[in-house]
Amino acid sequence: MALEKNLLASKSLLYIVSDGPKNADAVEPVNAVRSTIREPWAFKHITIIERKHNLGLAENVIDGVSKVVAKHGRVIVLEDDLETSRWALTYFNDALERYEHNEQVMEVSGYMYPIQHPKRLPKSFFFRVANSWGWATWQSAWEKFNPDIHELTKDFKRKDKKRFSIDGTENFWKQVKQYKAGKINSWAIRWYLSVFNNDGLVLYPRYSMVQNLGTDGSGTHSDLDDAYRVELAQARVKYFPVEIEENQKAYNAIKHFFATRKGPFIERLVRYVIKKWRKKR
Repeated sequence: MALEKNLLASKSLLYIVSDGPKNADAVEPVNAVRSTIREPWAFKHITIIERKHNLGLAENVIDGVSKVVAKHGRVIVLEDDLETSRWALTYFNDALERYEHNEQVMEVSGYMYPIQHPKRLPKSFFFRVANSWGWATWQSAWEKFNPDIHELTKDFKRKDKKRFSIDGTENFWKQVKQYKAGKINSWAIRWYLSVFNNDGLVLYPRYSMVQNLGTDGSGTHSDLDDAYRVELAQARVKYFPVEIEENQKAYNAIKHFFATRKGPFIERLVRYVIKKWRKKR
């Protein structure tokens, strides 16, 4: 367990929220997971919440985050398909402490996109997009989370959609439309909308503290996509920006990644065929 190898693991309170099985076929895998999470992991204290019924990813995350942040005032959120750098908990806690009283900083992202020339960026910086692949927040920020996507988007204009989708380079607005059509049930797109509507900013590390293993096609809402694979951070983040504003160099670098991540047509075709094949298995 990568999280257990973090330098602050033995000082951390760990909450594990296990959703109930979707159907009869899921009972055995869920029981196997619950057997694993009961092992004596090396944390200060472990609280296990086992759902009797299946809430689904979105409601499970929303309820779990709401309960923990109400009790402790802050929360670090990691889903089960994430691998962490040994410095991840240090980074999250340092950032949570530093920006606790700044309302514009609404999230700390553990994941960072595999951009070109990362050394050109500061060791941490602000960007507008709320990331769901390992993140942290405070109660004051989470209180601004609005689960009603229609209310969140009722005043959106074309320019807002452009800003929200990073000049149209990423499919964030497509996710909004998919949610409204009932094709996905994403808490993350509603959280990003909540941050965006409050002019919030998200702290990112130059080098990712989190690797999403769910992009192999096994994760909920995840397709087969190696473009998001990263090398985990090997050092502590010691620099945190004083100026609370979006970093333009980081914006341009991430925008370029969004615009080019799918690669040439033949690569996209191969990924599409593999995705369809896996769904038929």
